Amino acid sequence: MNRWPPTTLPVLVENAVIQFDLGDRDIRRSAIVSVRLVYRLSVQMLSWLALLARSSATKDAEILALRHELAVLRRNNPRPRLSWPDRAVLAALARMLPKALRVHRIVTPAKLLYWHRKLIAARWRQQKPPGRPPISDELATFILRLAKENRTWGVVRIQGELRRLGHRVAASTIRKTLRANGIPPSTRHDDTWRTFLRAQASSLLAIDFFHVDTVTLKRLYVAFVIEIETRRVHLLSITDHPTADWAAQLARELASGLEEASHRFTYLIRDRDAKFGTAFDAAFASIGIEIVLTAPQAPRMNAFAERWIGSVRRECTDRILITGERHLRHVLDVYIAHHNAGRSHQGDGMLLRAPHDEPNTIPCPTPINGIRRRQCLGGLLNEYRPAA
Repeated sequence: MNRWPPTTLPVLVENAVIQFDLGDRDIRRSAIVSVRLVYRLSVQMLSWLALLARSSATKDAEILALRHELAVLRRNNPRPRLSWPDRAVLAALARMLPKALRVHRIVTPAKLLYWHRKLIAARWRQQKPPGRPPISDELATFILRLAKENRTWGVVRIQGELRRLGHRVAASTIRKTLRANGIPPSTRHDDTWRTFLRAQASSLLAIDFFHVDTVTLKRLYVAFVIEIETRRVHLLSITDHPTADWAAQLARELASGLEEASHRFTYLIRDRDAKFGTAFDAAFASIGIEIVLTAPQAPRMNAFAERWIGSVRRECTDRILITGERHLRHVLDVYIAHHNAGRSHQGDGMLLRAPHDEPNTIPCPTPINGIRRRQCLGGLLNEYRPAA
């Protein structure tokens, strides 16, 4: 009398009995697994019968060869993926091995127990009932539009706006829609600084320093200021001994120049470098410019200045041997002129044009053979313009 149902396989591990229940939740899947299992066992039985006609020496040589092949395969793939028929065959053979050899196999007793737990869980797992009907693609697109156009809106705020427009959508559905499209439910805290920069771009300045090492290993410090809206850079000074007094003098000269030009700036972003003292801040406060301090060790809060430092190093100073302060000033003057008037900028998707271009005019395509290149700094920088 068969103790086990026809779709199960008994295996003994130590003193435990493991029943590989293939389940009856999906009859078609169980039938396929059963056919594969019978086929695999039939092939194994034929190969075992063929072993009876072979000598012991041949079997021993084959065992040594197979062990070496197994060691090579384990080095390349320590955790092979096994199908359920493979697991059933290995489980049936595990009991025939001596106890000392079981722990050295791909399938250990602990693994057999793990497979059994998975089969039991699959046997009693129930399919989730269908939930709410999916929303239309048009409504999902509108939800994404609301989230992108209103960065401070959370899930509940979007839900309320939809309800005001006559669409009743669950908050969980909105959250899943945003998550599926890579948009966090609310970016209110993450975009606070970015929103501030965009809203105040026309009235923002940023100041920073960077250093350049000369051929004689002398370190020179460069001070510059950048206009956030136009990305225009202005070289302030170069020195080999930066101090608070030097920075204060820079601030007074810059403030005087801005005042004479009837500036429109109201904020200046700077980091917490010790060279920026009270005298530095007072010079800008005298012309109505408020100092905005970045957080400690947060260079991204002064991202536009940091980005320009990276650009000038990659494109210019890292590719030239600087001989001294005079040479560095000439190189930076040429590069800044190229940056301000001879190239497009990647800010806002390349929409920021060079100052000499018409900002609201899209030029007609120039014939390829009518484009001319102008080289700067011995070919390090290239500018492309239509031929005159």
